[in-house]
Amino acid sequence: MTQRTLIIAEAGVNHNGDMELAKKLIDVAAEAGADLVKFQTFNADRLVTHIAKKADYQKKSTDGNESQHEMLRRLELNREMHNELIAHCALRNISFFSTGFDIESVDLLVSLGQYQFKIPSGEINNLPYLRHIGQLGKPVILSTGLATLGDIEAALGVLEQAGTSHTNLTLLHCTTEYPTPMTEVNLRAMQSLHSAFGVAVGYSDHTQGIEVAIAAVALGATVIEKHFTLDRNLPGPDHKASLEPAELKAMVTAIRNIEVALGDGIKRLTPGEAKNKPVARKSLVASKLIKAGELFSAQNVTAKRPGTGISPMRWDEIIGQAAVKDYDKDDLL
Repeated sequence: MTQRTLIIAEAGVNHNGDMELAKKLIDVAAEAGADLVKFQTFNADRLVTHIAKKADYQKKSTDGNESQHEMLRRLELNREMHNELIAHCALRNISFFSTGFDIESVDLLVSLGQYQFKIPSGEINNLPYLRHIGQLGKPVILSTGLATLGDIEAALGVLEQAGTSHTNLTLLHCTTEYPTPMTEVNLRAMQSLHSAFGVAVGYSDHTQGIEVAIAAVALGATVIEKHFTLDRNLPGPDHKASLEPAELKAMVTAIRNIEVALGDGIKRLTPGEAKNKPVARKSLVASKLIKAGELFSAQNVTAKRPGTGISPMRWDEIIGQAAVKDYDKDDLL
């Protein structure tokens, strides 16, 4: 049975605080065939101090004189905005999803009916926040950027002790750098997470392009999360490391193809191969005129297509036997 990958199209804060832009992002995610379109739910006052600095990648794509708090303030989504986006998702037949970055934001999402929760990499060491989510007993997707195996083990322990079932946990391998250079992807670490913790794994992709996300699915990712935008040249912290609409659609299509191509792992003759087998394989044939009673030998027998006669694997059995009739050149034995 083909495993279906949960594809999360990460709109994040690429709406730039503009609801019309946010709705267009929902449209793009729906048209691409993503399962979920994900935003970010936070309150700047609860998320950062007024003196918190921006990351280098944020400085490059936003006003350098603006603080992280000021930038995030412009990108907040209130309850009414959430309701509007949820309604638009319903119109477009795609599920709304959001990451809550603090306890109150998580509670807002709970009140809006969200059925699973995403913990961002930056909150993996936030014990009260982890405990609050764990107490919900809902499916949890935990990003592991910035984290060691010890950090991940501790976070999983908090979630499980609070009430989240081991089977409801998914770890996303992630490199928290935007964009992530290929030398820092270390995609095999995703498989290491599965081996270490025995939970489902996926990949939160911050690389440029779509190939790493596709490779992650081939390596067993059950979830793929990828940022997207309408235009990488838009102002804002995450646009530069995001896919544009055509790329998002290409990624989704490629992942669905890979899911089918992975198959069930059983080596068997496919229907296509069955019809091609007699054409591509060889049979034992006379390489020259052979008279009845003449012995078959390496001098008068060879292997040629089609594969509708005696298999060349029976060579040792046939060589040395006497021909029971005449054979012209290229006759099947």
